[in-house]
Order: sequence, then C-alpha cells, then structure tokens
Amino acid sequence: MQSYLGTIIAALAAAASALFVVGVAHRITRRLGQRSLLLTGLAQHAHRAFQVAATILAVQFAVRFTTGYATGTGWRQALLHILVLGVIAATAWLVAALLVVVEDTALARFQVEVADNRHRRIRTQVVLLRRLTIAVVIILALGVMLMTFPAVRGIGAGVLTSAGVVGVVAALAAQSLLGNVFAGLQLAFSDAVRLGDVVVVDGEWGRIEELTLSYVVLRIWDDRRLILPTSYFTSKPFQNWTRTEAAVLGTAEFDVDWSISVQAMREELRRLVENSELWDGRVCVLQVIDATGGMIKVRALVSAENAGSLWDLRCLVREHLVAWVWEQRPTAMPRTRAEVGDAGGGQPWQWVPPRHRPQTAGGLADGAGSDDARIFGGSEDGAARSEAFVGPDEPADSRR
Repeated sequence: MQSYLGTIIAALAAAASALFVVGVAHRITRRLGQRSLLLTGLAQHAHRAFQVAATILAVQFAVRFTTGYATGTGWRQALLHILVLGVIAATAWLVAALLVVVEDTALARFQVEVADNRHRRIRTQVVLLRRLTIAVVIILALGVMLMTFPAVRGIGAGVLTSAGVVGVVAALAAQSLLGNVFAGLQLAFSDAVRLGDVVVVDGEWGRIEELTLSYVVLRIWDDRRLILPTSYFTSKPFQNWTRTEAAVLGTAEFDVDWSISVQAMREELRRLVENSELWDGRVCVLQVIDATGGMIKVRALVSAENAGSLWDLRCLVREHLVAWVWEQRPTAMPRTRAEVGDAGGGQPWQWVPPRHRPQTAGGLADGAGSDDARIFGGSEDGAARSEAFVGPDEPADSRR
C-alpha cells in the first residue's frame, strides 16, 4: 500500500514540477515574443501541446523510477504502456502545433490581402505542405502507437511479406484519391492556380477560396460554392485571370447605324472612363470590328485593376453609351432600310474618290490617328501588348 501511495505522490509531484517549468517557460516566451513573431506564435499555439507532453512524460518517469520490476509487474506494465501512448500522441500534437507556428511565421512575411498579390504561390505551397506534413505526422504517430503492442509487432512480419500485393490492391482501390492528392501537389508547385486566384471554370467566374490535396473550393461571384476535385485543374482547361497580375481587360459591344460618328463616340468613352474611379488608366480603345448586315459593330475595350472593378466598368460603359446614342445620336440607332418603288427613277448614285471626300464623312474614317483607336499600339501598354504577338525575327531569304 505504501508503494502505491509513494508512486501516486511521486507522479503528482512530477506533474506539478512539469507544469511549473512549462509555465515559467511560457511567460519567458511571451515576454520575448514582443520582439519576435516566431516566439509569439510558440506562446499562442504550442503552449498547450507542450504542457500536456511534458506532464505525461514527467509522470511516466516518476512511475518508472518509483516502481520496481518486482512490484506488481502487471499493473506497472499496463500503466507505463498507457503513458507511452500518451507521450506519443502528445508529441504528435506538439509537432503539428509547431508546423502551424512555422506556417504563420512564413505567411506573415508576405502580404496576401492586397489586390495584385504575387505571393499567393508561396501561401498555397505553405498551406498544402503543412496539411501534408500534419497528415504524415498523424499516420506515423498511429503507426508507432500500434507497434507498441506485441501482437501487432508479431503480425508485422507477415504483413511485410504481402506488402507488395496489398500495395497494388490499395493503389487500384484508391486510384481516384491518389490522383487528386498528386494533382494537389502539382498545383502547389506548378503555380497554375493559387489561393485567391480569379478563375473561370465551366462558365462560372469566381475566386479560389480553399485548396486542399483532394478538392478545390471556388467561391462564385454570387456567393455560391463550386467544389471540384484537384485533378480537374490538371486535366481540363480553365481561365486564370490573376496568374501574373490582377489587372484585366474587358469589352462592351454595340450594334449601331452606319451614320454614327465613331470619333464622337470614342471621345465620349474617353470622357466617361476618365471620370470613373473604376478605370485604372491603362486601356481605353473604341474600334469598329465589323460592318455587315446594314449595321456596324463597335467594340469598347477598357481596363481595370481587378475582375470585380472590370465587371462594373463594363456595365457602366454599356449603360452610358446606350443612353448617349439614344439622347445625342438618335439617328444612329440600329434600323432596317427598305426602298419602295423604282430604284432607277431617282438621282443616280455617284462614287466620290477618297481625296475628295470630307474628313468626317459618315464619321467612320475620323480619328484614325487617335491612340484610342488602336489596341496594339499608340501607347506603352499597347506596344507591349503588340510585342507579345510578334514572332521571332527571321531573315528575308529564309521565308522564300
């Protein structure tokens, strides 16, 4: 009875000592953490796991040294086995907590909330690596805990002999799961898609909200969530609007009559975007892209700093120019012409050579030299865009 009482007192004393030491270390870490982000993370996330691991380890040593092999080996071995399992579990918890601290410290060095975020790749890799490492730590901890049972160690030899067959069967059974896991790792290191990227998938426009080893959560613009397997992004095409930068271009198209003054419409577009906070000041172009079927198709190309601003800017351009045509150029609205009677009874139609035509005839040729009439040129941004579509220089003789 005295031996049991002594063991209990020794275990309680060891636990109290461990808690005291951990408490002192925690206070020191918190004080030093005012100057170190890493120490602050350790004090916040790793304190509880370190407290549990140290307490169980101290109790294990107290029980081991206060009980001899000749004193009730049955209960002693059972208690020590339980304490060993507790130490393994607490150590795995502590390692997982340390991984969280390392992740927070790494992400704190990069700004991930800005609109034009070029650090999403690092953030995605850190998050996926942490999840993968935590999964490995849990599997290893369970494996070590199982190996503490003698019966499991005896079965281990037979399991190893059939590991090849079991591995093939498991690979076939989990082919889809393993494919998604490898696809998740490929996405993390290939930089094809990252957390926070704006993408278009199957006609749905949204932002990558969560990226795991098995699935990707896409937050659609209307707050719906589209959940896709990670293998989708490695096997099917999709649009990534923010892979290099958040700034994007957008269009608004109009069908108008041939009598429209394109230059006047171009100047109205310029006046509109310059007075709008949605425009980023890069691109403002209006061009006639088609002239068939009795009408002309005019396209306005504008730019914004992100996809959300671009959507609002395109809607604003449509609303304003539609109202401008209705109020200022009502004769330029789309219409169908029909001629009744003898087509040859009127005045004959005469062709006027280009050099004798007025400078603003029909409004279609005016503004030819304006920068707002060219997409690939006329500005530094347009020249850079033109360079992207120019092939390598070749000698003239090589093309013959």
